[in-house]
Amino acid sequence: MTDSPVRSIPFTDAQGTEKTLDDLGADVVLVVNVASKCGLTPQYEQLEELQRLYADRGFSVVGFPCNQFFGQEPGSVEQILEFCSTTYGVTFPITDKVKVNGKNAADLYKELKQTPDAGGKAGRVEWNFEKFLVSPDGSVQRFRPKQKPNDPEIVEAIEAALTR
Repeated sequence: MTDSPVRSIPFTDAQGTEKTLDDLGADVVLVVNVASKCGLTPQYEQLEELQRLYADRGFSVVGFPCNQFFGQEPGSVEQILEFCSTTYGVTFPITDKVKVNGKNAADLYKELKQTPDAGGKAGRVEWNFEKFLVSPDGSVQRFRPKQKPNDPEIVEAIEAALTR
């Protein structure tokens, strides 16, 4: 696909296999740090709606479970997958648990966090459900946790990235 650094950074999927964003077969990827016991957890429903709406156009959401925010993702990967499937009907890929902040942050997140949000602020992930839209060329757009997945700004960014 590309030789974009962000698209070629390895991470571990829920089955323990090393993957990259390019390996997913999607041209446009929405990377989201997720948690099962968070006030924002209902965003899973909108993330799945985006997945179903745009998957056939080369889009995928990827959920990266993270337990760094008040222990809101305490379960095993198997428990997380079961929760996502039974509660929200999630069909998009969920990875192994990651850290998104600090010295032990996943390499992908170290790279993604360099991208500023619409207000020009880069750096630490603020909370669960922060979103990073990665385009085919490796460019990244950042959306903060409280911005819902079906927010017109995010939907327009996905559609624009899919038509590049």
